[in-house]
Amino acid sequence: MTPSTYPRLIRFLQDDLAISTASLAVALRHREQDPGPLPMILWQYGLITLEQLEQIYDWLETA
Repeated sequence: MTPSTYPRLIRFLQDDLAISTASLAVALRHREQDPGPLPMILWQYGLITLEQLEQIYDWLETA
């Protein structure tokens, strides 16, 4: 993911998938301790469903 894609991803997560700011904050805190792809962290911590994870990766392919 390029640096310019990251803000668009956050906007997609909030606007299209209705991921709360609090959920994103939790994932970002965990990402600092255990670096990894943000979508996977969201899924691992139960903040998104498997279907939402697929939607995110579909979006990333076209971004």
